[in-house]
Amino acid sequence: MTTKDNVLIFDTTLRDGEQSAGIGLTLDEKMEIARQLERLGVDIIEAGFAASSPGDFEAVCAIAKEVRTPTIASLARCVPGDIDDAWEAIKGADKPRIHTFISSSDSHLMDLLRKNPEEVLDQAVSSVERARNLCDNVEFSPMDATRTDIEYLYRMLEACINAGATTVNIPDTVGYALPTEFAERIRLIKENVPNIDKAIISVHCHNDLGNAAPNSIAAVIEGARQVEGCINGLGERAGNASLEEVIMTIETRGDALGVTTNIDTRQIYRTSRLVSDITGFPVQPNKAIVGANAFRHASGIHQDGVIKSRTTFEIMDPHTVGWPSSSLVLGKLSGRAGLRSRLEELGFNLDQSQLDLAFQNFKELADRKREVTDADLMSLMSMQRRRQDVVQVYKMERVQVTCGNGEIPTATVQLVNPDGETVTDAATGAGPVDAVYQAINRIVGVPNTLTEFRVDAVTEGVDALGDVTIRIRQNGNSFVGRGSDTDIIVASARAYMNALNRALAEMEDQKLPMEPVPTS
Repeated sequence: MTTKDNVLIFDTTLRDGEQSAGIGLTLDEKMEIARQLERLGVDIIEAGFAASSPGDFEAVCAIAKEVRTPTIASLARCVPGDIDDAWEAIKGADKPRIHTFISSSDSHLMDLLRKNPEEVLDQAVSSVERARNLCDNVEFSPMDATRTDIEYLYRMLEACINAGATTVNIPDTVGYALPTEFAERIRLIKENVPNIDKAIISVHCHNDLGNAAPNSIAAVIEGARQVEGCINGLGERAGNASLEEVIMTIETRGDALGVTTNIDTRQIYRTSRLVSDITGFPVQPNKAIVGANAFRHASGIHQDGVIKSRTTFEIMDPHTVGWPSSSLVLGKLSGRAGLRSRLEELGFNLDQSQLDLAFQNFKELADRKREVTDADLMSLMSMQRRRQDVVQVYKMERVQVTCGNGEIPTATVQLVNPDGETVTDAATGAGPVDAVYQAINRIVGVPNTLTEFRVDAVTEGVDALGDVTIRIRQNGNSFVGRGSDTDIIVASARAYMNALNRALAEMEDQKLPMEPVPTS
């Protein structure tokens, strides 16, 4: 049971976040995110929906066995098989939790479940009892709670707490509630559920109207002591409450809220970047806390104020959320020791082989850039991770492009195939990037459709690293690829190879696409 002045942070990036349209994470990617969430200090990680697919079951098992500090939860419908699968997946955790849910609103009962309220209540109670017989830590969620008849909600919560639920979650499943309404609902639950003191009140807010974080904070004010959400606000439709926004509201306005968290806020920026990098979902520049413009000042009045005193226009110190400095930290004459020291300051602890590879990549970049910033180093480490995490079925050796006004864009590419043979081919295209992709397609021979192509500058200036994100569809599955380089054509080629290698690895494993699962 949490103390009254501490709010537990429940991260569902690996479950509800993965349900964002277009995201499909590998086991290694889920493990990397889970490890970073542990460094961040989240209290509970919802590692997945174990019953939804063999891949999800495997991922939940792996996270439960390795990630030791947080509670590890698996979602389960109020169905015996789901609950049993959830327990099998999380039982290796130091602190396991079963999170079971069922619809409760009239709309869901009539149109989704097609059962009467008493049948659903009985199913909820029996499911919580089953879960509690397996696990001491059980969370229950009445889905669509903000549109549920309030008297029925009282009865369901009371019965499920009596059945053994240690946490009761109040989901605003479709993001319908206003902050005042949501706060009132939490207050009424505290006043009218007789045994509510025997459970922690949690909230899980969706962002369909942009109110997920405000609703969560409103609930905290009324006594909720667990907040569920995702890094960068990922999730179904418009997403979930953005955890970094909730956390920093609590940390910054602790004077008014009277609560705190167990979060290491210095890990927020790196966690946001990692999740964005792995999922391929960019963070908008004006996003609170972690957006590129979150601590930038363009107005002369603002700049003058910040120069005189940071607090004139900044309510948070960017370093408290882990924002890297923008100053030059290393150059082409720097050695391994200097690189290791700076990377450790940024949160990257490398073994010798990883450091050697990072140093090689750093030297190549330093030869092309006069100034190497922390942002450049973080991009280099992201690129190194991508290369290590994805099986390199084909390796890119060389890219050469001819294009210009009045010229037909032509590309020559050189790849190393799975047999270790160097293969070269050329093609023309509508532009230089298209020509590169056509040439790669001639060698790899994997039919696909390019569905997204995005270019971002990592830093400022004409020598900035370009970061390219693409998505391709192959055989009904979506694969994201990312690549970075000071040459945007090379970055585009790397991103395409990254996506193609993911598709080739998937074909080799013969995995089925994951089915969508309900959200709580």
